[in-house]
Amino acid sequence: MAFGHFKRFRMEANLSWPIPPPTLPAGFSFVPWHPSLLERIARTKREGFRDEIDSRVFPCLASQAGCERLMHEITSRASFIPESTWLITRRLPDRSVVDCATVQGVAHGPRLGAIQNLAVAHDFRRLGLGRALVLQALAGFKQARMHWVCLEVTAGNLAAIRLYQRCGFRIVRTLYRTVEEPLGDEAYRTGTVAPASRAEGERREPVGAAGTRPR
Repeated sequence: MAFGHFKRFRMEANLSWPIPPPTLPAGFSFVPWHPSLLERIARTKREGFRDEIDSRVFPCLASQAGCERLMHEITSRASFIPESTWLITRRLPDRSVVDCATVQGVAHGPRLGAIQNLAVAHDFRRLGLGRALVLQALAGFKQARMHWVCLEVTAGNLAAIRLYQRCGFRIVRTLYRTVEEPLGDEAYRTGTVAPASRAEGERREPVGAAGTRPR
């Protein structure tokens, strides 16, 4: 039995504007998609969504196995866009490498791309990695001849919404996703969740969990 609906926003960006080159702090690097990275990206995704609201909206994000299944599903689609799928790593003083953030991209039409599951690990937030990933993904969509990019984000994820707005996205629609667990009064007061009666007729299938408080 459903107890409510998570409120989410669909956001879109036009790719006609010049995309500024992303910059990373010293020691950080972009790693392009390769099938050998699947487990690492899934692990980074799991770490980024750990204890975040989106792991309740999409339960698969709450476990390593769920994130690996999701990555297999994303990358096996004919619409998968490798140019918009990235991992950010950091080389430590002892020369070891740690995975920090990730984003994936798919096509939703001949000229419409969609950002999937942008995640920044908790230990690497407030460093600008989220913005760098968005810009890197947008450049990849443009390379793949996309004209527009869309994403979905949970309404309570204010940091992610602000980030996407700074990167040229605007809110175009309000959506609701059914949840089957009691959520408590606070979720309703903050507008993260709407009672079933208010959300009826406005539910849509989600693009994907676009981000977890990236900065």
